[in-house]
Amino acid sequence: MKRRPLIIGLTGSIGMGKSTAAKVLSGFGLPVHNADAAVHALLSPGSAAVKPVARLFPNALKRGGIDRALLGKEVFGAPKKLKELEGILHPLVGKKEREFLRRAQKDRAPAVVLDIPLLFETGAEARCDVTLCVTASKIVQKERVLKRHGMDAARFRAILKQQMPDKEKRSRADFVINTSKGMADTKRQLAAFWIVLQEGE
Repeated sequence: MKRRPLIIGLTGSIGMGKSTAAKVLSGFGLPVHNADAAVHALLSPGSAAVKPVARLFPNALKRGGIDRALLGKEVFGAPKKLKELEGILHPLVGKKEREFLRRAQKDRAPAVVLDIPLLFETGAEARCDVTLCVTASKIVQKERVLKRHGMDAARFRAILKQQMPDKEKRSRADFVINTSKGMADTKRQLAAFWIVLQEGE
């Protein structure tokens, strides 16, 4: 029987550099499963989540798929609606994740990365062997986020309220990477992290 890959759970609050870290780890040859990308695919025309989501949120249906911006407006600040949406999406995303892990095991990958923004909030760390949290200073985080299209200070504050505080994420993670000093420093830290994991195997 093929040995299963080591599962690295990658997380971090908005603007902390999680996408950058995922790209760097992918560059080391580690397969990466992006939970947000899986949701995006599930909401595309013809995909499994479209019909059940459209039944709950008919206003979000657009050109045969679910418009994520319209869907976001429906559930933002509405916990009950958000829970209903998660009830549809989480099992489907979980299925995609299991398929990804089976492929990685078949390909004999030594380790894989599960890129999950709400890793600790959803209890997904239980499925991981190691957890890695990216962080940055509050000033750097705010600068990064406010550069994003359609983002303003009020929306940024609202998103932070929905996420577990950075301090708590850092305290719960096995490893922490600070991305404040830019790409070269982030790569150096991630390379050291990967060496430590390989030595522990």
